[in-house]
Amino acid sequence: MVAGTRRRTGSVSDWLIVLGMIVVIIITLYPFVYVLSMSISAPRYVVSDSVWLFPRGFSLESYKRVFENEDIWRAYSNTIFYTVVGTALNIVFTVLAAYPLSRRTFFARNWIMTIIVITMFFSGGLIPTFLLIKELGMYNTRWALLIPGLTTAFYIIITRSFLQGIPDSLTESAKIDGANDVHILARIIVPLSKPILAVLALFYAVGHWNSYVPAMIYLSNAKLQPMSLYLMKVLVQNNDSMLEGMADQLDRAMFGMQLKYAIIIVSVLPILFVYPFLQKYFVKGVMIGSLKE
Repeated sequence: MVAGTRRRTGSVSDWLIVLGMIVVIIITLYPFVYVLSMSISAPRYVVSDSVWLFPRGFSLESYKRVFENEDIWRAYSNTIFYTVVGTALNIVFTVLAAYPLSRRTFFARNWIMTIIVITMFFSGGLIPTFLLIKELGMYNTRWALLIPGLTTAFYIIITRSFLQGIPDSLTESAKIDGANDVHILARIIVPLSKPILAVLALFYAVGHWNSYVPAMIYLSNAKLQPMSLYLMKVLVQNNDSMLEGMADQLDRAMFGMQLKYAIIIVSVLPILFVYPFLQKYFVKGVMIGSLKE
């Protein structure tokens, strides 16, 4: 009797969990499906705001105008550059900072970790940082988006925690065989750190892809600005440069609204395609990196 009651209780709990997950999935997917539907629906339905979930009519004119725009291609190439180069530099410097801090034989690791943790609570502020970047000659250059954020304290900490889980016997055996710290890091530590490296790559890449505030502050040259800043101009400042050549006011109104949805889809698709390839490392890396001591 008790066993039957427990089975029924467990079954009800499982169904409630499944129901809750379905609700969360619907809430999560609806905005993306709505934006996608608005971007490919016929313009007259977009203007009349009669698209609720699935597309009404069909039109790819907004995507045609997006891909014909040179400013978008330039902004896209800038974003790819910042994401690829920035992520590579981020991973290299994060690992270089975390590896010595994970070795118990490093005498100053506790002092350095204390300083790193302090930077999570205190910073110089926007104006001093801006003046520093300008004095260093990085203002209005690509380096203004790459150098100041080479690494972050939080990612150093989780990487350090992960590396502490690698047995010291491996590094000690390598040292007995004559390997130095550079060889140990490159040939032993890095190959064993694929989960945390995938996590770092995903976090840093998403950060670079979505970042627009540093570009808005440090890059006044439009030729160097990323896609996220261009998207902000279109959505917030209602930049309608892609509508040039449309003499009819109604056409401008229709495509002006739909273009915003098309640009959103174009800007988020690449990062959505990358995530499934890193997902298997993502959960494992985050759990190990956050729980290991």
